[in-house]
Order: sequence, then C-alpha cells, then structure tokens
Amino acid sequence: MNSFRPDNFQKEHNFREGPLSAYAQQFKTYLEHQQYRKSTIYEYLVCVDAFSQLLKQREIDIRNIDESQVTRLLEGAQELCLRKKSAAFVIQSCIRFLCSIGVAKPLPPTPPDESARGRLRAEYEEYLRRQRGVTERTIKHAWWLVSRFLTFCFGEEEVNVSQITAAHITNFMQQATLRPKPLRDKTSPSHLRNFCLFLFKTDRTTTNLATSVLSVAHQYQARLPRHLTAEQVEAIVSAVKQETPVGRRNYAMVLLMARLGLRAEEVVAIQLEDVDWRAGELLVRGKGKRYDRLPIPIEVGQALAEYIRRDRITSTRFLFVTERPPRAGFKDGQILNAVLKDAFAKTGLKRPLERIGAHVLRHSLAVSLAKQGSSIEEIADLLRHRSRATTLLYTRLDMESLRSIALPWPAKENGK
Repeated sequence: MNSFRPDNFQKEHNFREGPLSAYAQQFKTYLEHQQYRKSTIYEYLVCVDAFSQLLKQREIDIRNIDESQVTRLLEGAQELCLRKKSAAFVIQSCIRFLCSIGVAKPLPPTPPDESARGRLRAEYEEYLRRQRGVTERTIKHAWWLVSRFLTFCFGEEEVNVSQITAAHITNFMQQATLRPKPLRDKTSPSHLRNFCLFLFKTDRTTTNLATSVLSVAHQYQARLPRHLTAEQVEAIVSAVKQETPVGRRNYAMVLLMARLGLRAEEVVAIQLEDVDWRAGELLVRGKGKRYDRLPIPIEVGQALAEYIRRDRITSTRFLFVTERPPRAGFKDGQILNAVLKDAFAKTGLKRPLERIGAHVLRHSLAVSLAKQGSSIEEIADLLRHRSRATTLLYTRLDMESLRSIALPWPAKENGK
C-alpha cells in the first residue's frame, strides 16, 4: 500500500473493540521493527481495524481462518471494498504475523501431486538435490526443461517414460534450437542428459539414453564478447553514483561488478559476515556453491562502508536490501539490470546489445585487463573461471597484441 504522507506523520488510529484489537499494538510494534513509515503503519492499522469489525459482525473466530480465506471474506465488505486489492495484501500480512505468535491458523500444506508426472517430479528433484548437489534455482529450471520434454513426448496424456526413445530426444532438441538466436540458455542438453541418466539409474528405462543427447553447436558464440571501453565504464559508474540512500546502495553494487567482475547474482548474495574488514577481503558465493576470496579495492571498500554506515537499516544478514520495508535481500540480480538500464539512458550511451544485462561490466573488466597486459591466469583467477578456455575468449579483443604476432599478408607474385 502506497502512502504519500510525510515522514513526520503524527496521526494515531484508535482501534475499535473486535477480534483483532488485542493484537493491534503487537502488530504495530512488528511493523515499526520492519522499518515501515509511520504513515504506512497508520494505513495498515486502519485496514486491519476494518477487517476486525468484519470478523465481529460475521462472528468469525480469527483462530479459524488463514491467508487463503482473506479474498473470500472481503467479498461484499463495504468498508474495505474501495481498497480491496491492497486490503487483501495488508490483512494477509497481519494474519502471517498472527500465525507467528500462535494466534491465527497457518496455511494448510500443499497436498502432494499423486499423478505419475507429480511423483516423477518429486523423485527427480530429490535426486538432483541429494545426489547432484545442485541449487534450488537450478532444480526449478531443470524440471521446467524436463516438463517441456515430457509434454513434447506425451502431450497431456499419462506419462510413461519407458516409451521414450532416442528419436524423441533428437526431435525435441531440434525444435529447441529453432528459436530465434542468440539462444541465451545453453543448459538444455545438460539438463536433458541428467534426466535420462536418472531414468536409467532408477530402472525406468532399460537403455541409457543420456548418450543420445548430443551437445548443440552454437556457432554464433564465435563472435567477440560484448563489452564497454574503460571510458564508458567510468561514465556508467558515475551515472549510478548519487547522494541518496538508493544511489549509494546502487553505486556500491555496480562498483563490485566493475572492479571485481562479480556476477549480479553474486552481488545480491553477499552477507555482512562475507566482508572481512581487517583482512580487506570479500567472500564471494559463486556459481555451483563455489566460495572464493577476493581483495577489496579501496574505492569499493569506501563505497561499502558509506552505504552501511548511512543507509543500511535492516535486521537481515544480506548486505544489500530493498528500499521499501521490510528491507529484505533481493530475490535475484534483476535489480542490477534495471540499475544499468537507467545508467545507459542517463549517459546516452548505446548498449552493445538491446538485451544486454549486468554481465557487460564483467566482460568489460576482462577485456580491459587483457589490454593492460594481464596474464590469462590473472584474469581467470579474478573472474573465477573453471576453464581457461573461457578466459581465452577475451584475448581476441586485445588487438594491439594480436597485431604483434600477425603474419604479413602474402604479396602477389608475377601480377597474380
């Protein structure tokens, strides 16, 4: 619920007698601890008071309702009908709080999917979690790909994985690679190969179909990595820097990408204990649950300290938090894509690609280091590449070094 009242808002709401009046002060204290503005807290209490009166009129015990019943209860509520969408959000937040103190009823657990596909999903996700050790995000993406594959093979009919053949796999991969290029997701063969191996290990198929999943050639990857010049990077960083709480937070995040080559997901995953101020090091929670330590440049350390000292007000352990209460950590790195998009618009610079994201700063750092004469090992260690072949991509952009080893063009002989 948005509020446009000033921060010095002093109005207090007097709760009427009702089922929720006994918990009004506790809920108010909870909102204050979550750093909600006074004007927003007032709006929340007005909404909860109206809902309390609704429960009183209908003689409903708060201990017998949960979040899923809120929308139905608001139907026909005169006092809440003008703000039904925001009222549902506020009341659900209140009920979650009441659940946490043992008053309201928690949401019933989602019943397991007992269909053949549902049981297969549960077992496959457990296999990925326990035996492959992948993250929940990867598990979700892996099943999304498998679900597409099963629908391709069987449509909406009952799934019988024993009928899957190598032809199904080939035809599915051909269809998947017909999408417009560039294909940003290159994990389809890997996910499908893991699924086929799972089917074979659990005796669902008599043949290991994983060998039928061939790697897909991505010839368009031969192009040079998209990057910015050193001057353009500095212009983007300067555009992000603003003397506001959000500006100081965004500036610190962008510096971590521009100076240390962190991925967007790695930036938002940083927690307070990951910054070792005495040693001047940062623990990076990288891909594949890989942890690395990087030295913190003075410029980056000053930006982090400025943000923490002046603007970070939250109880979460995540270093970077949202602007609005309850000031939690970010779910993903999309915030940095939005920050860079605004920075490009502000500077007037043209993005290397229309859909370019936060990774462009990582590419730009690697190219800059290569042009400055850094070795492949130094660049790979900073970017934490597992394969040196990945780092070698950036050497193609060091044109001066390439000219020094280029052979002269053969001269024409006899006019030929």
